[in-house]
Amino acid sequence: LLNAGLINSTKDGVKILGDGELEKKLTVRAHKISRQAEEKITARGGRVEVI
Repeated sequence: LLNAGLINSTKDGVKILGDGELEKKLTVRAHKISRQAEEKITARGGRVEVI
């Protein structure tokens, strides 16, 4: 997200929210993740890692 310019800083951590729909399998590493986001990611066969 930082490299893609979608966020400016990771100083306070990053929380992934579950708004929207996924069309691809993702592997997500973030400081926090909402329950809805985790469910959507794993339903598509993706992985979630809280760092």
